[in-house]
Amino acid sequence: MPQHVSIQGFRGSFHEVAARQFFGAEPALLPCATFAAVVAHVVGGTADAGLMAMENSLAGSILPNYLLLERHAVQVTGEVYLPVHQHLLALPGTALADVHAVHSHPMALRQCGDFLDRHPHWKLVETDDTGRSAQLLAETRAPGVAVVAGAHAAAQFGLRILAPAIHDDPHNYTRFLVLQRADTAQLDPRADKASLYFHAPHAPGSLAAVLTRVAAHGLNLSKLQSCPRPGQPWHYGFHADVEFAEIGQLEALLADLAPVTEELRVLGAYQRGSMAAGEDLPVRAEHREARQSFLSQRPI
Repeated sequence: MPQHVSIQGFRGSFHEVAARQFFGAEPALLPCATFAAVVAHVVGGTADAGLMAMENSLAGSILPNYLLLERHAVQVTGEVYLPVHQHLLALPGTALADVHAVHSHPMALRQCGDFLDRHPHWKLVETDDTGRSAQLLAETRAPGVAVVAGAHAAAQFGLRILAPAIHDDPHNYTRFLVLQRADTAQLDPRADKASLYFHAPHAPGSLAAVLTRVAAHGLNLSKLQSCPRPGQPWHYGFHADVEFAEIGQLEALLADLAPVTEELRVLGAYQRGSMAAGEDLPVRAEHREARQSFLSQRPI
């Protein structure tokens, strides 16, 4: 079990919730303001592992984080799917009519576009973290300011859930990857998923040749993400996640892909995460009921 885990974000953040879900309560969390710092802690050995968000089911992929995987000596050793319930939090006593500004991480704001668009007079302020936004509001007591964050942050900092479950889709998930140093990471014998990076010749049909071979091996391609290749305009590398029943299938696929790729790397083989994990702490029936009540009252 890792002793120290680096995360992007601070107390009350969704990264904290995801880290506790994966590692339990034992490791000490090392909060970081940036994803690059998360990776630097892992590579430098000041953290035994790191946890980094990669994509959200509403807002999409975080492309710079795929570049971090490409460029640093880390291995993916696990993944977490966290149900993300975004709420509008405010100081006790604040009414919806009092709000004039909403602070949060840009990904959180994007996940709540439908709700925020109904209040065009609100100023949206992008911050580096949902939990940190909640903490600053609790400390500064700024009138008329609300934040988008989880129920975990509300409980941590004594804020009121002014508008519950304001994300656009009730099935809102963020996928996190668990990272360890490449030279110390060990293969999980239960691995049934792998993250790959490759680029193929810049020629017609080259990507199709790769995908055809994946299909021929009967593996599920659960993710394919293109990323620009620096210094080569309009050339792309690809991140792919493949699922398999046993490690021999992955080894056979890699051997078959070598002739049709110019570079092929395994960024990690690990046990796939479950989508059946618990919710973000106190967001349960009472908040779903409150959401329905609130939706019936909010302006069109």
